[in-house]
Amino acid sequence: MAITLNNGFQMPVMGLGVWRMEKHLVRDLIINAIKIGYRHFDCAADYKNEAEVGEALAEAFKSGLVKREELFITTKLWNSDHGHVLGACNDSLKKLQLDYLDLYLVHFPVAVKHTGVGNTSSELAEDGVLDIDTTISLETTWHAMEDLVSNGLVRSIGISNYDIFLTRDCLAYSKVKPAVNQIETHPYFQRESLVKFCQKHGICVTAHTPLGGAAANHEWFGTVSCLEDPVLQGLAKKHGKTAAQIALRWGIQRNTVVIPKTSKPERLKENFQVFDFELAIEDMDLINGIDRKYRTNQPAKFWGIDLYA
Repeated sequence: MAITLNNGFQMPVMGLGVWRMEKHLVRDLIINAIKIGYRHFDCAADYKNEAEVGEALAEAFKSGLVKREELFITTKLWNSDHGHVLGACNDSLKKLQLDYLDLYLVHFPVAVKHTGVGNTSSELAEDGVLDIDTTISLETTWHAMEDLVSNGLVRSIGISNYDIFLTRDCLAYSKVKPAVNQIETHPYFQRESLVKFCQKHGICVTAHTPLGGAAANHEWFGTVSCLEDPVLQGLAKKHGKTAAQIALRWGIQRNTVVIPKTSKPERLKENFQVFDFELAIEDMDLINGIDRKYRTNQPAKFWGIDLYA
């Protein structure tokens, strides 16, 4: 099951995110995911495991488990490389052992101090606040992203963590329109206005943190998971599924792409088993009614500044 992007390429609606996936677990998780049926993998330079993903992909190709053209591989430009887009993309391609990317995203709409291509630092200034580079505009970064398409290194380009205002600006100054906006969205943080704005203008929304971060974000940020909500629990019982599967199915039926993250083999299989049932309109309405406008991913904890304020 896939969504057709605004440039005609197909993007599988279910992907595996590799954020916080420990390096020694990457190989088995990627290989097992491919065997289960995953064809979409969401990476980023800042996750610091592109090389391990690349080793797993190379093994999968060499063994004949899957062909390169059957996979959709995403990775992202880190904040410290906004002025070095070509170098950063080539660095990711080298680590991933690929000739091209299916999708390359601007990870966050902010440029910070550059400390070397691929170093993906988030250096703080003397005041303890993220050292933001005010000399590089998002428009400049985007035009460098467009060059990657012209040069055949990337099939599609997109944005991540952009709000309506920044997305509108990108549409205005772009020659190659963003194919995707990857944002945090889940039953407790539905962001209906942003989702509808993107979809209205031909931008596919990818939901990172589609399960609300669950235990991982609780550990990092002290946030609450939507998976314990009585509505999701009740629908899980009704359909004979888990609350996570209900949340993922809701995301898919909103016409968004979902990229749950897990390092547990049993969850890997569970998350993929969402294509054998459908939520009724009344089920969707119940979930639509539990929105708390509740963000669970809080980078301000590390950056000393709330960029969402």
